[in-house]
Amino acid sequence: MRVIAGIAKGMTLHAPHRGIVRPTSERVREAVFSSLGERVISASVLDLYAGTGSLGIEAASRGATSITFVEDAQPALKSLRQNLKTFQQGREISCELTVVCADVRAELKKLAEAQRRFTLIFADPPYVETAQQLLDREEVPHLLDKDGVFVLESAKRDPLIAGPAWKTLREADYGDTRVSLLIIG
Repeated sequence: MRVIAGIAKGMTLHAPHRGIVRPTSERVREAVFSSLGERVISASVLDLYAGTGSLGIEAASRGATSITFVEDAQPALKSLRQNLKTFQQGREISCELTVVCADVRAELKKLAEAQRRFTLIFADPPYVETAQQLLDREEVPHLLDKDGVFVLESAKRDPLIAGPAWKTLREADYGDTRVSLLIIG
């Protein structure tokens, strides 16, 4: 697994043993970032269930100005920190990179209370009901900038119902993965 484009193009991303995390494939990342286009440049990014950090690192490589990675699984955190160290080596990085070791639900509450806002929110939660639960959380739309985009990965077999807070910008399936790009409705 490698970074697709930008200042870290070709950088290998380390991942823990299979089954611990489900890293977003290069094909899916390429499609997501192609859809986002120029929105990534100077973006403030929240990467929920960050895992290896592949989505956030890809955004940083393409010109985002700040990335907040939220992850609580220790094997994933180890890979994430290793990948960030590799990303920063030998590169002039103008992106603020923050790793938060916390449960996503608890961190969403803290971020909402602090009135934080992000241009892009990436979420690749465990597939078992969590994608819908995350979509239903009232904090998530409040964390997006007015023109922000919420990129949510889910299992293709599990239908997502975007409530009144959301408008689907784009939805596509890649193998067993569904990627939904949502904006505030």
